[in-house]
Order: sequence, then structure tokens, then C-alpha cells
Amino acid sequence: MDHVLYIADRYILTPYVYPASWPEDEALRQIISLWVVTMIGAELLYLGFAALNFYTVFDHKLMKHPQFIKNQVRQEIQLGVNSIFWMSFPTVALFFWEVKGHSKLYDHISESSLGWAGVILSIAGFLFFTDMCIYWIHRWMHHKLVYKYLHKKHHIFKIPTPFASHAFHPLDGFLSSLPYHVYPFIFPLHKVVYLSLFLFVNFWTISIHDGDYRIPGPLICVINGAAHHVDHHLHFIYNYGQYFTLWDRLGGSYRHPSALLGDGSHDHVRKLMAEAAKTK
Repeated sequence: MDHVLYIADRYILTPYVYPASWPEDEALRQIISLWVVTMIGAELLYLGFAALNFYTVFDHKLMKHPQFIKNQVRQEIQLGVNSIFWMSFPTVALFFWEVKGHSKLYDHISESSLGWAGVILSIAGFLFFTDMCIYWIHRWMHHKLVYKYLHKKHHIFKIPTPFASHAFHPLDGFLSSLPYHVYPFIFPLHKVVYLSLFLFVNFWTISIHDGDYRIPGPLICVINGAAHHVDHHLHFIYNYGQYFTLWDRLGGSYRHPSALLGDGSHDHVRKLMAEAAKTK
């Protein structure tokens, strides 16, 4: 985040916001700046790309599904915006620790002992590590002693839209995001790659809530896409994974997507519409 903070300072905060007497490297100023940049950036990212997905990818016929609740989109947005606001506070603590040089993030490819191969391996490692951690965090969230206090808010949306992607209890959202932030404190990672993966994670989270169940045939059993995730929303105890189906298979919680067996949400809506047409 030091690159983001530098750009914000150079072009906005130093010339237009803070007094000249307040040094850019002063801790309190950095914390405030990181919070503002993180909160506003995350809100815009969520609202912008969820809206783009909602109007270009999401099948609005799904809103006719009997389990699509009244005023659902508004509820998703309200919960998502509120969650991101509160999540930004603990997240900034991790970003500040990173900016102060306590992570294993690096600036130049030459700093990687394996060069470009190290960068590629670090991306694979990030995906594997975060997918594994999120699986077990997510599964823990479904424990009966935890579920009703944290994760239940997300599961009121049985037929999610892209706006449900960030519609969590703030603590639920922060704990689910923790593996992304922890990874660069354990393993080396290029700073630009880290920021790119941060964007990717948000895009992916939106995409698995968008109702587009298309997956290339050979990858159906590997990639945890929207078809897998909507079954998680509907049936609760399956498909906890984030990107892959590996941990669901190892943990005995994998379910082949109903949508790919002709028994998904789209199929139910089509049947309802066909029945309604017959009665006219």
C-alpha cells in the first residue's frame, strides 16, 4: 500500500488536504490517509464493479425466483457499504504495519531469488494459501455457535446478486479477508502483484455471486464458480471454497452444481414462467 499512499499524498493529500507542516511519514497522518484511501477505494471498487456486473452479466430473471426477497438489492448494498466501512478500520492496521516495512513485500523483480519464476510461484502460492485458509474460516463460520452471530447476515440472500458479494457482518468480512493480508507477512510477494491480486480477489468475489454459471467443461470440477457458490447459498453445507474445489473435496463438502444438472435457479425460474404462461 505504500505505492498507493505515495500517489495519494503526491497528487491529492499533500497539495490540497494536509497542512505543509505535517510530514508525509508521520504515523498518525499515514494511518488517517490509509483509512481514507482504503475505505473510499474499497467502496468505489465494490459499488462500481458490482453495478457493472449487475447490469451486464447478472440475469435479472433470477429476481423472479421465489427465494429472491423483497428489496433484496437495496439490502445487499446497504449491508455491503456498511461492512466495508467498518472492515476498513482493522484492515488499516495491517496496511500500516506493511507500509512501515514489516512485511515481505518487495519492489523489484531482482529482489526475488528466483526472478520471474519466483513471481509466478508467489501468485500460485497466494491462491493456494488463501483458498485453503478461507475454506476453513468459512466452514468455521457455519458452526452452530458462530453462524447466527456472524455469517447468517450473508445467507439471507439465497439467490445472490453481485451486490451480495460484500454483504457481510463486518467481522465476518474482515476474518474472511485476513488470509489476503497475512500472506505477504509470511511469504515474499511483489508489491504490484499484491495490489493486482487484491483487485482480482474483489472481482472474483463479485463474480461468484453474479448468477453466470458458465464454466469451461474441463474446469467444472476444479474451479469454484458462481454455479458452485449459489448452491452454497441455497444448501449451506456445501462448496465453502473461494477459487477451487480442492478443499471441498478433501473436506467432504463438495457438491456438483445443481445449475449444471438442470436443477438450478435459472431452471426453477423458467419452470415458473412456463407455468404462468400456461395459466394465461
